[in-house]
Amino acid sequence: MVQFKPPAAVGRSVLSVDRFLGVDLTSNPGAVANTMSPNGQNMIRDVPGKVRKCMGYHRLASYPGRINGRHLLVKGGAQKALIHAGSALYLEGAEAEEPDEAGEAGEAGEAAQAAENAAAPPAGQAAENAAETETEPGAAETAPTPLYEGMADARSVGWQLGERLFILDGKAMLVYDGETVRPAREAAYLPTVCIGRAPAGGGTDYEPLNLLQPGFRELFAGTAADKTYCLTFSGLDETPVQAEKLTASGSWQALTEGTDFTVDRAAGRVTFTAAPGLSPVTGEDNIRITAYRTVSGYAARIDGCRIGVLFGVNGATDRLFVSGNPDYPNRDWYSGQYDPTYWPDTGYSQLGAGESAVVGYSIVNNYLAAHKDAREQDRSVILRKGDLIDSKPAFPVVNTLQGPGAMAPHSFCYLGNEPVFLTPLGVYAITPSDLNGERYSQNRSYYINGSLAAEPGREEAFAFVYKDLYWLCLNEKAYILDGLQSLGQSSGEPYSTRQYACFVRTNLPARCLWEQDGALCFGTPQGDVMAFYTDPAAQESYNDDGAAIHAVWETPDLAGRYFYKNKRFCTLAVQLASAVATSVRLAAQRRGSWQTLRQENSRLRFFQYSQLDYGKFTYSGDRTAKTLAVRLRLKKLDKARFRLENDALNEPFGLMALAVEFVERGNFKG
Repeated sequence: MVQFKPPAAVGRSVLSVDRFLGVDLTSNPGAVANTMSPNGQNMIRDVPGKVRKCMGYHRLASYPGRINGRHLLVKGGAQKALIHAGSALYLEGAEAEEPDEAGEAGEAGEAAQAAENAAAPPAGQAAENAAETETEPGAAETAPTPLYEGMADARSVGWQLGERLFILDGKAMLVYDGETVRPAREAAYLPTVCIGRAPAGGGTDYEPLNLLQPGFRELFAGTAADKTYCLTFSGLDETPVQAEKLTASGSWQALTEGTDFTVDRAAGRVTFTAAPGLSPVTGEDNIRITAYRTVSGYAARIDGCRIGVLFGVNGATDRLFVSGNPDYPNRDWYSGQYDPTYWPDTGYSQLGAGESAVVGYSIVNNYLAAHKDAREQDRSVILRKGDLIDSKPAFPVVNTLQGPGAMAPHSFCYLGNEPVFLTPLGVYAITPSDLNGERYSQNRSYYINGSLAAEPGREEAFAFVYKDLYWLCLNEKAYILDGLQSLGQSSGEPYSTRQYACFVRTNLPARCLWEQDGALCFGTPQGDVMAFYTDPAAQESYNDDGAAIHAVWETPDLAGRYFYKNKRFCTLAVQLASAVATSVRLAAQRRGSWQTLRQENSRLRFFQYSQLDYGKFTYSGDRTAKTLAVRLRLKKLDKARFRLENDALNEPFGLMALAVEFVERGNFKG
């Protein structure tokens, strides 16, 4: 008897992914890990292993110039913030001045009203436009009056030391005391260069000259007979010389030039009409002379700097180190203790090769790391420590590290406990274990280097760390490193102990970033100050100043167990976070062409009266994650790729899990 044996059922393969670890823009799409995406724009970590659509931003204020920085002064328990826009500084939140004359205001108002009436849309349309363009609470209608003008129209950096704020922009160092802004050279410390000096010379060196200003003081021990007192320096300025005499009460009595004394400026000598005599206080100098001697270019050495860091002896943050002066690319200077208006003319260092510039600074443990650019062949990072030698501060070099040079002065941040910065090869970090010189600085951006390396103008990149995320902004994009998701050495990088999960944010015209009232804020080249929304559950958080955000997550090329086998893809299933209003468009790539599989607008939503939208109404009260399954008819393929998209205004979008079922049978014939 003939028996018929039916063929065995073809087994189905299942790919299931429930962890999503950012993008991989470096590997070939066929080599990307299933947990990562070769195209995941505008998606960000929700919780570790899950991703959602990035929240958007809204306008806080507008200024008449590109935003170059924001600087904060905390004094007496109050905060004052300065906005550097264009070539001026503005006090944040200050009111704009009213026109001086009522007539001008009236004429301006009439002209504005006439223009408004001429362009006015119908009543219904006007209401709709008003709703769409309504500014956020607290948004400035007009720019305030500048607090200071004449700055460089370039990025600025600032530090608070004591109760003063110091700002560098490459043109002049500025100081803000909470009331006024002025060049630091106008408030510069006047050093006493010599004490115990005899009328003919000698004495004890006390303080170096101040680079920021030409003034100096000397203290003399007067004699009963000498009338002429020789200063340390000749070639004095025409600025009036000040001479003072100590009285028996311990106060200083001012004398008058031309009456009580004369000055030979060329020789640097002061001749008194009558001998000042001996000091009335035993052991104290009794003559104090203040003179001025300008050395060309001294002040410009500090005013021309663009970068800096607070550092000091034994790692204290009591001195300001500055560099970035293009005339002295490999030199930096340090200020007096707690006083960045004092820059000793001996307080500088030559770091590495002269043609290689200092690009930025990092603090590693108690060491100051100065990062050189790529032209430094032998040592790209120079480590110094702060110490006291003969009771004077000194900052000797203790080690150097090799590796790629830094390239973007505003890319230096701290991600966790790691200093990170941008190099031509990507974002690098220096770890404490690098101090012994056993390892190079390490790459941390492998998964975005494929795209980042192709970006033009990387020298202008700006970075900021906000809630464990390193935002590197350039060309209206943000390349984001997630400090909470370390992926280990999965990329096979030889000089890296780990990599971070990475994300990409588009439509982000950020020129500089900062944190304000718990929100991430940024300034734009157009002069706007923007703030990111902070509530991921709110529908209104998902727009970029009124524009929809296009979020995409793509799978890698899925080629199954055997790349040369025919695949028949049967099912695509996704689990998405529910929301009052959300949607998804599912698409598949077949032989290089994309085709839409499904547009789902209703099954992911739930009803909430407080955010009722009749255009997106649903009766569902289920707020749990929703699962969608799509039957596929993709046959005779060697691989396929799938895409999930949401580009709707004010719609969140969260990806929880994804699965694909497929059958492998027969060899692919092309």
